[in-house]
Amino acid sequence: MREALDRELTQITERFLEMAGRTREMLEGATEALTKGDAARAEAVIREDEEVDRLEYAIEDEVIATIARHQPVASDLRFLVTILKAVTDLERAGDYAAHVAEDALILAKEPPLKRYVLLPQMARRLLEMLDLVAKSIAEKDAGAALKVLELDDEVDDLYEQLTRELITYMLEDPRTIGKALTLLRVARSYERFGDHLENIAERVVYWVTGQAPHR
Repeated sequence: MREALDRELTQITERFLEMAGRTREMLEGATEALTKGDAARAEAVIREDEEVDRLEYAIEDEVIATIARHQPVASDLRFLVTILKAVTDLERAGDYAAHVAEDALILAKEPPLKRYVLLPQMARRLLEMLDLVAKSIAEKDAGAALKVLELDDEVDDLYEQLTRELITYMLEDPRTIGKALTLLRVARSYERFGDHLENIAERVVYWVTGQAPHR
């Protein structure tokens, strides 16, 4: 009985890591589409969102079936509940990556407002956060999850910095308002992507330690 449960827990973990990998590809692709003005790359990211949605439902079904078959307790049950909630956050993160790609399509039609610096920095931290989320799940690593929370603070700081910068552009030259507002929306999508990873990390800490993280 224990061996069967362990096999299913391993399979669920692998499926979650697959979903995280696809979400990572979406974020990378959306950022590349944005910085290079690549409309084809943006469209590919938008299409990929459907596969992430499919994985969410498939993992949810597996988790519910495992709970019904084995009635797990303690850490096993906390893990399954963590995954059940985490796939919802991961799916929403994928949605925000798709939103970045949608805005990249809009921005690709005209010359960029400015050279992109802060947005790629946000994306790099988000990719690191996503890798740490995967590590925390795969290795039952609360330390990796806590690092996600620290990085999210950095993403928030970059978001605030970029917001101030774009508001200055709009005030100094009203002709930039359209592009600046689109870039603000992109920055907000990145910031929300990070918030969903933060949610997952907090649940991992609780799964591993039995206590909510202190911020």
